[in-house]
Amino acid sequence: MNTPVVCLCDLGLAYAECCGLFHSGEKKPETAVALMRSRFTSFALGNAAYLQETWDVTARPELIDFSKEQVDWQRLEIISTKKGGSKDVKGVVEFKAHYLQDGEAHVMTEISQFIKRSGSWFYLDGPVKSIRKTGLQTNLGKNAPCSCGSGKKFKRCCGAE
Repeated sequence: MNTPVVCLCDLGLAYAECCGLFHSGEKKPETAVALMRSRFTSFALGNAAYLQETWDVTARPELIDFSKEQVDWQRLEIISTKKGGSKDVKGVVEFKAHYLQDGEAHVMTEISQFIKRSGSWFYLDGPVKSIRKTGLQTNLGKNAPCSCGSGKKFKRCCGAE
């Protein structure tokens, strides 16, 4: 697991001073949104142990397998929160997770539910609201696949003169 210099949770802090503190066990997230941010970063880094540890026991999968993961998670965008503060016992966080798959940019929107047990926040579940391509490409060369989805090279499609 390669740790980034800047944390992927979108707060703009150094990983070691942000989600790295949660992943190492040095600190625990005090809010549902802090847990969401740390879980996104953990997911992006392939840290299955932290995901298991922070998943509520009533909904936790037996195994989290990253071996077939073909997604490059880029950043997290928090849309809204409902409760989930340090004095709450339940919380909801709506977010967008931006990622690259096969050289194309995508965004997934999810509404995640959290619960606090014995002073610690846990992820319950999160129905995916939508997944869509954003139309951006990481390789904008003329030989890259066209972003319109035609399956043709850019130079033979939208880039044709």
